[in-house]
Amino acid sequence: MICINKSKLPKTGKERTNAPYRGLTTAQAEASRRAHGSNRLTERKRAGFWRHFVSNLNDPVIRILLIALGLHLLLMFRRADWVETIGIAASVLLATLISTVSQLGSESAFARLQAEGSSVRCRVQRDGEVCELSREDIVVGDVVLLGAGEHIPADGMIFEGELTLDQAALTGESREVSKRAGGDDVGEPGDEVSLYRGCAVLGGAGKMVVRQVGDATVLGGISQEVQEETRESPLKLRLSKLAGQISVLGYVAAILVAVAFLFHAFVIDSGFRSEIIRMKLYDVPYLLDTLLNALMLGLTVVVVAVPEGLPMMVAVVLSANMRRMVRDHVLVRKPAGIEAAGSMDILFTDKTGTLTDGLLSVSRYLTGDGATHTSLDELERAGDSRFERYLLSAHHAVGATIGTRQQRNARKRGKTDAPTDMHCAVGGNATDRALLTSVLGCTVPSARVVARLPFDSARKYAATTLETENGEITVIVGAPELLLPYTATYLDGAAQLRPLDRAAFSNRLRQYATEGERVVLMAVSDGKADMAALAAGRLGGMSLLCALTLSDRLRPEVAQAVKNLHGAGVQVVMITGDSPDTAERIARACGILNRQTDIVLTGSELAALSDHQLKQMLARIAVVARALPTDKSRLVRVSQELDRVVGMTGDGINDAPALRRADIGFAMGSGAAVAQEAGDILILDDNLASIVKAVLYGRTIFKSIRKFITLQLTMNFCAVGVSMIGPFIGVNAPVTVVQMLWINLIMDTLGGLAFAGEAPLVSYLSERPKRRDEPILCRYMVNEILFLGGYTVGLCVLFLKHPTICNRFRTTPEDLCHLTAFFALFIFASVFNCFNARTDRLRPLSGLAQNRAFLAIMAAVLIDQIAFVYLGGSVLRTMPLTAGELGLTALLALSVLPVEKLRGLLWRMRGRQERY
Repeated sequence: MICINKSKLPKTGKERTNAPYRGLTTAQAEASRRAHGSNRLTERKRAGFWRHFVSNLNDPVIRILLIALGLHLLLMFRRADWVETIGIAASVLLATLISTVSQLGSESAFARLQAEGSSVRCRVQRDGEVCELSREDIVVGDVVLLGAGEHIPADGMIFEGELTLDQAALTGESREVSKRAGGDDVGEPGDEVSLYRGCAVLGGAGKMVVRQVGDATVLGGISQEVQEETRESPLKLRLSKLAGQISVLGYVAAILVAVAFLFHAFVIDSGFRSEIIRMKLYDVPYLLDTLLNALMLGLTVVVVAVPEGLPMMVAVVLSANMRRMVRDHVLVRKPAGIEAAGSMDILFTDKTGTLTDGLLSVSRYLTGDGATHTSLDELERAGDSRFERYLLSAHHAVGATIGTRQQRNARKRGKTDAPTDMHCAVGGNATDRALLTSVLGCTVPSARVVARLPFDSARKYAATTLETENGEITVIVGAPELLLPYTATYLDGAAQLRPLDRAAFSNRLRQYATEGERVVLMAVSDGKADMAALAAGRLGGMSLLCALTLSDRLRPEVAQAVKNLHGAGVQVVMITGDSPDTAERIARACGILNRQTDIVLTGSELAALSDHQLKQMLARIAVVARALPTDKSRLVRVSQELDRVVGMTGDGINDAPALRRADIGFAMGSGAAVAQEAGDILILDDNLASIVKAVLYGRTIFKSIRKFITLQLTMNFCAVGVSMIGPFIGVNAPVTVVQMLWINLIMDTLGGLAFAGEAPLVSYLSERPKRRDEPILCRYMVNEILFLGGYTVGLCVLFLKHPTICNRFRTTPEDLCHLTAFFALFIFASVFNCFNARTDRLRPLSGLAQNRAFLAIMAAVLIDQIAFVYLGGSVLRTMPLTAGELGLTALLALSVLPVEKLRGLLWRMRGRQERY
């Protein structure tokens, strides 16, 4: 957790902040470095590429594939089959490589912290002179000079001057903070003295003394947290369980098949005569050859039972959906994060920049006659051209200038070389930018700035004298409680002076302030203003233009996004540094706070709760106001202890630990680079609606994986069943080892590609999230596998032995024509079962238009199969079939479609709601 160790801080208070600091000598700096360490963040030893690669070979599914690969090597020496062996090896290599590269990328958050730190230079007072040093050379006790555009190099306090800071990277809140010498010092980001590493200086000048460096800083604590190990993703946990289930099933099936083969070889072939059985047992060459054949058949069943295409399919489906998600403003950094998003059942989200625009904007205008207007256009229509000119001139008399949106975002990240984009207000303070933004695109009256008095936190107002076509006017913009006592009149719509009812007007302004909005008064000076007097804080008479309320507006699509998340079973919790009243107002407006049982907590109330109490209340928490950086990490940890799948949004450096610790971290596209590196998914438009899309894609991916596994296990069940029954019905090898391997190869690869293109359906958002430990194999899948697999086994037995079917095929040596048709039947049944597994709806072609690649891939499988029927020869034990023979085989295989729909109908009639 991120914490500030106040016991290690120097004594605080006004006396301490006024103490003289003259900086260190070189010798004192070296002594301080030995005592307190350097300003470099400690890097934990990280595993290299090969260590990660070897570790990933221990993945449960990969382990099964390695066993299958070893068995294939044994089969290869006996059967000379190398195609499937190379396929499994390639699947293992590719899946392990993708996982390794993903892990290495996730560890780059700390490297980004270090890279950014080493490039920063600071002005430091050493040996009585001001010199420029690398940030890493700063030590405790150093005096650092700060000015606009610079960054705080270490934790400390200001003891001279006054600064305006952007602490968004640390606190996540976009509002500007003033720091001044002699202010209150409580050792927290919100006080007037404390300065923290990584924060940007927006304005002013001052000096700070360094209190803590390196790992002892707040940022240092964050750097340690982003290097901590995280728990397994839901997908990896589920695949581990699936690997264990498949292993058991494969080994049991292999033993049964081997025993069935031996029983047939020694008992049935001997006509159940004991003397012949004994004779075979004493015939050592025959015994060894039979045992070896049984072993090879069992090993083949194990190989067939393992869906070696699963890792490849998972990689393909993740990659395909990653490309689609970029079009929806979602950039995936860690592939496993996509599926985790679909299982998410609680989301902790920032307010600023995610639920709101992240920028102050003018929400309403209040004129002296008590009228309220929601836009400048509406206000202009209510007045005449003279009032309009006054108002536009006043808006443009602020400290901001017209720039571009990318320049504004670059300024938030401390960059100055951003490319151009759409026009917006840059520079000045947040109020200046909001006022200027509200009039962008309007025709500006010709005016020249004669004198300008910038905003000052002590004065609480700004003033600008403009020379217009009607003479000079002085516009004053500032705090209502300061300006209103000097405002006796107001300008009406005709630009005529009217007496102002200050008491009534003041009450209206207080009402808006209690709703969490910032209120600014805009007035013009009566007569020629004295800038020197205004600079000294001496105000004179003035006339009201209007009052403006500024707020960080709720994004228009957020309310629907919250509704969609609630409908998807995701609890949404807003975490903000705002006051409880403001936080509650925003939460109600967007629907986060919509139940009578929902509660709003403050950071201090949260800290007073034990973990046990917090776990009991977690399901009812909707808002955490006045939150500290440590609150996010704690909420993630407690939620995970309840085995919930946790999502977290964040954009600041302080969010990086929580983003990394969460099961799915959503980093904002306009946020700090460290937060982006720590997150799993990057939301390019900083929009909650894009997170809804990530949830939808995650659920689609999990369903695609389940569909593929259903197909694989259905056909594996069929292959094992036929292999077991074959010897008992007089067919020793209905499907050869090479044919089994060919079926596996074509259906594992092309089948996986077909399911990778499944489109996300909005109906998935009406389902409840899957539990983190919910197995991939659900009851619906098991029912389909057993029912459809059993039917396919029965169909295969009828095909092999029923006279009506057998007589439809030509009589050939070793019944080659019939067995070729059986091989084609198996492939055709696999293709049609792809259609069955693709949807759990009663219409097999439902939604197929949104996955056109599926039809193309299935057509390719059929073409390949027909080609190998005619060209396979002795390798695949095939011969050319006539059109009638091929048509009959395909028609019989087609029967799996109505049978599966009948099963689905029976499932629904029994009242079962479970699906993929």
